[in-house]
Amino acid sequence: MMVAAPQAGADEAFYVPPSPLPAGGNGEVIKQQPSNYPGTKATRIMYLSRNAKNQPIPVTGTIIVPTQAWTGAGPRPIVAYAPFTSGMGDQCAPSKTLVGEGAPDMTTSFQNSFVNGLLGKGFAVAQTDYEGLGTPGEHPYAMRLSEARTTLDVLRAAQRLPGTGLDPRAPLGIAGYSEGGGAAASAAEMASSYAPELPIKGVYSGAAPADKATLAKALDGGMYAGFLGYALIGIDTAYPESHIGDLANAAGQQFLEEARKTCTVEAVFKYLFKQSSSLTKDGRPVSAYLSQAPFDRIVAENRIGTAKPAAPVLVQHSAFDDVIPYNVGKQLAKDWCAQGADIEFRDLFVFSPFLAHALGLTSAAGEASNWLADRFAGKPTASNCAKP
Repeated sequence: MMVAAPQAGADEAFYVPPSPLPAGGNGEVIKQQPSNYPGTKATRIMYLSRNAKNQPIPVTGTIIVPTQAWTGAGPRPIVAYAPFTSGMGDQCAPSKTLVGEGAPDMTTSFQNSFVNGLLGKGFAVAQTDYEGLGTPGEHPYAMRLSEARTTLDVLRAAQRLPGTGLDPRAPLGIAGYSEGGGAAASAAEMASSYAPELPIKGVYSGAAPADKATLAKALDGGMYAGFLGYALIGIDTAYPESHIGDLANAAGQQFLEEARKTCTVEAVFKYLFKQSSSLTKDGRPVSAYLSQAPFDRIVAENRIGTAKPAAPVLVQHSAFDDVIPYNVGKQLAKDWCAQGADIEFRDLFVFSPFLAHALGLTSAAGEASNWLADRFAGKPTASNCAKP
């Protein structure tokens, strides 16, 4: 399966950042242009954020505001949408694919369904592309520090973007599933230190890849082995000092080079059931390296659940999840509960165990929007941390 050619209308010049980057704070809008999301006033943006090394980077995304009037109390809420895995190539950037540009694939409809769920409640949506999707450089897939910062900074950008009609004092939320669930969860636990001024009322995290060591074993040789390749590229991007590419044999080098150009569906089919032991020089699987330096430190730094979120969080996971094991989500909730956070864990209903991870996104969209609506309305949370 080949990557689709870019669709007409994609303005690739927009994704080229100025050099040098302008001075400004995190979330400062560098440039903007109209986008075309149906039934909304949408603006594509480039904004300032920070990578895993705390260096300034340009990030793109979209601020999407419903055209219908907000009828709730107070100003219209703004929700940061942290996207589901869209791929690694620049053509996969959600700010392109959500509006039919770039290279949309089957996962784009899942992204749209989540955004539409939030818009249907009247919320404005601040969607991030994360680091390196659309913009120069590689995407540090599922890397905690970069994804948390880019998610929090898109909220700052939404507050500052002129002409949207949004109130800079609007209540804020964060929502995401899968890679986005990890980004949302990471943002939840970093918000108090990185963006303490943001009035975040709640965070929805679905099927978060909270424990990378567990995922390395779960993904290897399975239907979604391509996602393991994405994670290796993510480590190489966020931690170049790890020299992870040096572990790869010729087939592994080719795998990493090709995977960084794919979108999600192509990667799933292209690397179906790929065994990582066939890609390393010594024939060991990737999971065998993660307990040794420097990867043990990297795995630890990217584990989610080690810091207490200040805002309430709804954590959801399907018992049938075929990508990220159910116990990963369950443990994330337990880790946060042990720190005294306001956490609710719910099983995510999926009507079929086949493709349960992907199908879970359709349920997650409604769960997230309904739960966030309750937070914005001031309704009490329903923490179940006291339950076993």
